[in-house]
Amino acid sequence: MLTGDQYKASLDDGRSTYFEGEKVTDLPGHPVLGTVVQNVADGYDWLALKAVDGVSPVSGIPTTADELREKVELVHTAGMMAHVNYTSLMTLATAAGRLAESGPQYVERIQAFVADAQERDIRVTQCITDAKGDRSLSPVRQDDPDAYVRVVDRTPEGVVIRGAKLHITAASFGHELMTIPTKSMKPGEEDYAFAAVIPVDAPGVKIINTTYAPRHADLRSFPASGKEHFPEGFVIFDDVFVPAERVFLDGETESAAVFAHSLGLWERLGGLSSMADGADVLVGLAQLIAEANGLQRVGHVREKISEMIIHATVVRACLEAALTHAETGVFGAVFPNELFTNAGKYTGATEYNTMVRHLHDIAGAAVVTAPSIADLENPEVGPLARKYMSTSSDVDGEYRTRLFHAIRDLTADSYGGWRQVTNVQAGGGLYAQRIVTRKHYDLDAARQAALEAAGMAAGGDTGR
Repeated sequence: MLTGDQYKASLDDGRSTYFEGEKVTDLPGHPVLGTVVQNVADGYDWLALKAVDGVSPVSGIPTTADELREKVELVHTAGMMAHVNYTSLMTLATAAGRLAESGPQYVERIQAFVADAQERDIRVTQCITDAKGDRSLSPVRQDDPDAYVRVVDRTPEGVVIRGAKLHITAASFGHELMTIPTKSMKPGEEDYAFAAVIPVDAPGVKIINTTYAPRHADLRSFPASGKEHFPEGFVIFDDVFVPAERVFLDGETESAAVFAHSLGLWERLGGLSSMADGADVLVGLAQLIAEANGLQRVGHVREKISEMIIHATVVRACLEAALTHAETGVFGAVFPNELFTNAGKYTGATEYNTMVRHLHDIAGAAVVTAPSIADLENPEVGPLARKYMSTSSDVDGEYRTRLFHAIRDLTADSYGGWRQVTNVQAGGGLYAQRIVTRKHYDLDAARQAALEAAGMAAGGDTGR
């Protein structure tokens, strides 16, 4: 296993990463991005404390539903980078099973890389969303053929690729980029049916970072984003050579969607797990601020919190069902139930805005206007600010102010905006989750149940 310090040292590999117009040559020492590095390093050290015989607890592919549950809970606690890495490796393991018949030549490569990544204890991020150009046109009809990542040259030793992948969480902070097609491909789009793993420091890889990190030295007003924020990477492949042993798909258009569907499953499980915990936090904040405002017994406030509790419970139930009804793949790996994973992720994303609306309605406008903690410490206005931010002798002004800052940071500031968008977009948009849910729902059984309820089952005439 890598230690936190070894992880930091591993980033000094000459990678080309940029932030706000400047190339970053010292990630650990960067005033904004350095906090991300430290967060990942802390995650490494936390996992080391839980190691068994020197092996990382997130290593290995789960082969039972109980193991899957343990892994999901562990990576969720271990932080964003551990989650992204686990999602990437499980995507590859799932894809290998689905390629067993259609692409057996790639299965051995995939399995070898997964074993090597676990042995080296590295972090792998996933690159899926292309620049796409004109969304109404296919890859081969774009004005710029590089709108989708494509192979521009092939040799016996490997391939050269060109293009860009967008919205890649923590791309600059891992070691390998799992690069896969963003969607299914058709005959004639062979150059775009490409999957591989590419080192972050490979020549021609360039990463531009954007972040919702707070730009304030005093992080007390940012209790969530001040502790954990992971930049999104704009990953550019500027004629990057990829050795043949790292190529997992090259031209097989009929298999292009395998990787996207595999990633979608694991991304949605991770999103569902995060939503389940996040929903409980929103309920807790709603109850706490209602009490601080003296509104906890008001009818409409209680009703709103009850609605939030129901939503949180439904999302949690979907997560439990997805893990309890886990399924076994070709090579013995266990993966979550597709139906409950997608239905749960969809429910969590579509109802998130309602949760936040209720929270803001209960809390009031001070969510975005409360003074800073530093203002409360000012000798001239601080005592007055505390006085007017308090609501009773039992509710201190600073306590209530801190609640408002937590609500703002989580739901109404840069980090809150990031959460709102990623709740919908992570793992594919809502339409993709509707498609998969319908695919795995037993519609025939539902039709039969309806016929029986209508007294029309006998005779077999369904009117289809």
